[in-house]
Amino acid sequence: MTKLRGVIAATPTVLTADLSIDLDRLVDHCRWLLGPGGCDGVNLLGTTGEATSFTCEQRLAAMMAVARSGIDLDRMMVGTGAAALGDAVRLTAAARDLGFAGALLLPPFYYKGIDAASLTAYVETLLARAGGPGLRLYLYHIPQNTGVPFPPEVVAQLHRRHPQTVVGLKDSAGDIAYSRSLAQSLPGFDVFPCSEASLAEAADSGFAGCISATTNINGALAQTGWRGQGSAGGRAAIAAATAIREILSRRPLVASVRAALAALRADPAWAQPMPPLRPLTPEEQETLAAELAQTAWRAQAG
Repeated sequence: MTKLRGVIAATPTVLTADLSIDLDRLVDHCRWLLGPGGCDGVNLLGTTGEATSFTCEQRLAAMMAVARSGIDLDRMMVGTGAAALGDAVRLTAAARDLGFAGALLLPPFYYKGIDAASLTAYVETLLARAGGPGLRLYLYHIPQNTGVPFPPEVVAQLHRRHPQTVVGLKDSAGDIAYSRSLAQSLPGFDVFPCSEASLAEAADSGFAGCISATTNINGALAQTGWRGQGSAGGRAAIAAATAIREILSRRPLVASVRAALAALRADPAWAQPMPPLRPLTPEEQETLAAELAQTAWRAQAG
């Protein structure tokens, strides 16, 4: 199994009119991201994919649809975190059995104030129940949503105890110092910051790439930056990708990515998120379109 590297898009989950997952459109978008979209990999059912707003059965159906589609699963990561341990075990085991390159695990996120020993025990309990040959687990650090961080000492302990299984981390806190410290202190542990801007220092800091919502829109630019690290062209591409990210981030990010994606793919179904999230208002969409028009974002249409 090839290790996940480079530019990874955290894909939204496209919906039908009755708010069920549109499996065909979702599979098509994953293919597009791995082709004209410019990405090395796709993170299915993460925060951008609103995974925790879907039932376990819906998530498993999406995973199976992608796994049976012929898409190269060596390029696919899938979110398997859940509030209930049993659901997280079931989803993580399915990720392993279906052949996904990685399972992205949220911490338990309802009870706050979880101490380091209890958080470590949670992950190890999950591994005891869902682990096995072929499982590659990535920890998902997004404390602004979960209220439960992955402290560096927990990350280090889990990786050292399970070096072939706990293989990386996605940092969606936006704390580049946190990401840099983990990457430099844990050789062989793959750290993915959440912003394309981090690609400018990926080689120096030891990052494995980035996992980003906005690479649904600027993936080809981010890819040019990833491949051209240290060159003038690479720096310019990263700056252009980052400018697009900054525009999208001025409004609710999931809704902004969805609105831009609906325009980019000429498919309005992408604009509707799962409640309780809302789509952009017409006024927000108009402003977003005007701002994006000043960038190179249309080059992503492929």
